[in-house]
Amino acid sequence: MGPPTVPTNAALPVSGPAVVAHAKGDLRIDDVPLAAPAADEAVVEVHYGGICGSDLHYWLHGAAGESILKAPLVLGHEISGTVVRAAADGTGPGAGTPVAVHPATPRAGAARYPADRPNLSPGCTYLGSAARYPHTDGAFSRYVNLPVRMLRALPGGLDLRTAALIEPASVAWHAVARAGNVAGKTALVIGSGPIGALAVAVLKRAGAARIVAVDMHEKPLEIATAVGADEVLAASDAEAIAAVEADVVIESSGNHHGLASAIQGAARGGTVVMVGLLPTGPQPVLISLAITRELELRGSFRFNDEIDGVIAALADGTLHIEPVITHEFPVSRALEAFAVARNSAESGKVLLSFGSATEG
Repeated sequence: MGPPTVPTNAALPVSGPAVVAHAKGDLRIDDVPLAAPAADEAVVEVHYGGICGSDLHYWLHGAAGESILKAPLVLGHEISGTVVRAAADGTGPGAGTPVAVHPATPRAGAARYPADRPNLSPGCTYLGSAARYPHTDGAFSRYVNLPVRMLRALPGGLDLRTAALIEPASVAWHAVARAGNVAGKTALVIGSGPIGALAVAVLKRAGAARIVAVDMHEKPLEIATAVGADEVLAASDAEAIAAVEADVVIESSGNHHGLASAIQGAARGGTVVMVGLLPTGPQPVLISLAITRELELRGSFRFNDEIDGVIAALADGTLHIEPVITHEFPVSRALEAFAVARNSAESGKVLLSFGSATEG
């Protein structure tokens, strides 16, 4: 894990490298100023950041769903790092503490939502998101000021490289939790990219008796097997998928073909959790089959306190997710890293490293 590369009693740098999406197809490594932290903010030196699908969308399309770039945006919300300056108000972890980050800021809004599900708050902002303007800059930056409520101190022995997976693993944990008790059940995961593979790992820990993973490519299926899948199937094998008759299906492909496979692969009376975000607008769905089989279709969006469960499970060794990481690049090679992450046939989770020891 190692100590921070900036001594905690030293003056902070005035700027640092950051990965910034300027417009569709325009991704740059900019030198971004480090502003003075607010009283409730700690300064975190970022060590690792995982490239998410939303980061790719901002680069490739200038938008992620209905979140459209209107100004340059620092990307990144899957990060781990070390506190190099504690918050001035005395709250939160002290300098030298390794941390993971919960990137959401729930806010109340006009729309109603369950009080115990702040992830659904209509005013919620997220690091590295263009959902609102001014945009919420992310944390693909060497140094970043973060409110202490976002920080989760990491237990000893949990390395920062693996900790970069805590945020997406929390998304997967939330999705599995949306299915209810999965112990002893047959589970089907459609789409074995990073979120799907992490869902396999969470299902394994939760006691699913049989886990079947589906994908179009061999590499994601290899990763799914490494983290706990009992069987793998090609996405083109509709007959084999339908024969699974899963009690629980996690749909993480994010396209309507995957949702069709999820519905076809579910047992009568089963539950389909939709965590893959489909494109905005109307989508073709096998809804008549869902009706006649009395399937429960449940949405899953981000997460709440599941991050604490993920950290505890990584610390006690009951959650095995390391094989999901397939590539690591220094921030100086971020453009190359994004190109590799785009290729789902060859990569799982692609990490950027920000520490001085790994740059160059």
